[in-house]
Amino acid sequence: MAKLLEITDLKVAFPTDDGLVRAVDDVSLTVAPGETVAIVGESGSGKTVTSLSVMGLHKANATKISGSIMIQDGDKTVDIVTASPEEVRNLRGRVVSMIFQDPMSSLHPYYRIGSQLAEAYLVHNPGKKKSARARVIEMLDLVGISEPAQRANEYPHQFSGGMRQRVMIAMALMNDPKMLIADEPTTALDVTVQAQILNLLRRLQKDLNMGILLITHDLGVVAQVADKVSVMYAGKIVEQAPVDDLFYNPMAPYTLGLLKSVPRIGQKGSARLKAIPGQPPSLINLPIGCAFAPRCEFVAQAPNGSCEGSMPELLGLESSHRSRCHIPESERKKLFATQLSQARS
Repeated sequence: MAKLLEITDLKVAFPTDDGLVRAVDDVSLTVAPGETVAIVGESGSGKTVTSLSVMGLHKANATKISGSIMIQDGDKTVDIVTASPEEVRNLRGRVVSMIFQDPMSSLHPYYRIGSQLAEAYLVHNPGKKKSARARVIEMLDLVGISEPAQRANEYPHQFSGGMRQRVMIAMALMNDPKMLIADEPTTALDVTVQAQILNLLRRLQKDLNMGILLITHDLGVVAQVADKVSVMYAGKIVEQAPVDDLFYNPMAPYTLGLLKSVPRIGQKGSARLKAIPGQPPSLINLPIGCAFAPRCEFVAQAPNGSCEGSMPELLGLESSHRSRCHIPESERKKLFATQLSQARS
């Protein structure tokens, strides 16, 4: 299958007065046409830093970045990491585009919606103002905003949260990109609007055959829309799997902890949710061993205290399902299945 996006061994670090912040460490993943790949994890795990790297939005003089981010542009591929700023700007919005997390802060309050959408179109189509206006109306209609010609003349404060998110989706799709990054696209939306936005993204993906990289901490959203999932913790991917495998057969202790902390409708009893104890480690002073070890309930099952001594590799008996853990996979499968069954009973 062709790859729209291929990230290989990506490392992103930020020098600070307190030390080097290793925000992303050795991340690899791919996205194909028509495929949705989700990146899941707690705040600070490296999800958004990864997505901004794909867009080439980190400041070169304040970021240490290595590895490769290959984007398919027609019959050629471009490495975002080594490409010139001009090459990256030419790709941004036209080949790869992004829906940012907060639509209210992403839209300028003093400019009309139509003007902001037209600007996104004119970046890659200079001088075509008539075409830009027609495209604005077309895209507002496409994302389900009624009376698009009239609404294009209004300001962001005149739109609801769900409508502003639709505007951001329209802006991201103004130039028909093949790759879309959605950073927490349903944050702060009520469940009804959230469902509408997710359905809209699914429909547009099918119509345009887009690849989507979805950044989220919401496992419910992942279950609805994702084909594959990468779980991140402390800058590293700790598990990668097809979505059904991840939910029914988790192989990383951190993934199991996330699944056990999800509330379920109709769950018997009044037991409290089982939260993962402790806090994520500082990205400036990461432990030598497994970063999750201080919070992991299975440390005692690992052979010879290996959790504190070394970081486990991302491996798996199946190439499509890989995870990091020193406990042998056959033992984890039995142990985690019992834990998950108890959590869901």
